[in-house]
Amino acid sequence: MTTTDREVRIAHGVLDLAHRRTGFDPLELLHDLTAEAVALLPVRSAGITVLEPDGTGVVYVTASDELCLALEEDQIELNEGPCLDSARSRRPLPVLSLSEPPASIRWPRFAPRARRAGITAVAAVNLHLPQLSLGALNLLMAGPPFPGTHDLRLAQTLADAAGAALAFRQQLADKDQVLDQLQTALDSRLVIEQAKGVLSARLGVDMDEAFQRLRAHARSRQQKLTDLAARITRGDVPTDLLEPAR
Repeated sequence: MTTTDREVRIAHGVLDLAHRRTGFDPLELLHDLTAEAVALLPVRSAGITVLEPDGTGVVYVTASDELCLALEEDQIELNEGPCLDSARSRRPLPVLSLSEPPASIRWPRFAPRARRAGITAVAAVNLHLPQLSLGALNLLMAGPPFPGTHDLRLAQTLADAAGAALAFRQQLADKDQVLDQLQTALDSRLVIEQAKGVLSARLGVDMDEAFQRLRAHARSRQQKLTDLAARITRGDVPTDLLEPAR
């Protein structure tokens, strides 16, 4: 049996998500989870939604790109959509076409809005710890080929690897510790959005490009993404981050 390049990439992706250095940034881990999903699966975008710490609602944490981020915000505004349902139900969603029932009936306002943005189908897998459901990894597709059974199992494996890293960070923590950690990630999300805006304006690039440069800079210097973002929002932009991309 010959090992393929994709199998090597999958093994590397799972290892990268599951094993993090001590004190890692949970928000950066979830960003990486969406990036790995897009890189390894036949999907256009991926995002993370979680149950609020008090369990009363659902909020988005991060997304692989601005399109997914906008659609996550739309679902919060409309109070309907696959990302909300998957987090609330604590159950995975199979691949559902947004052009026909049950999705077009289940999400009558979100489905046409997503189609206008170019998204034709959705799916989701659980994001959880051994004894605690956190939310969902949501997958958005722009056309065939759509994820098959094995692809969705891979998506669940990636989400499980990230969940294992979160559990290890808290040394198999209790529920309150994990929820505090998630709340910190939600607070950090706003700082990162502000930093993306600063970089976008300074570099003259779109928000997706600004985010990619932000992540690449943090990773190459083993900095926490949120620390770098906070520094940028204070007006202290690293000089080498403003240099043209190579």
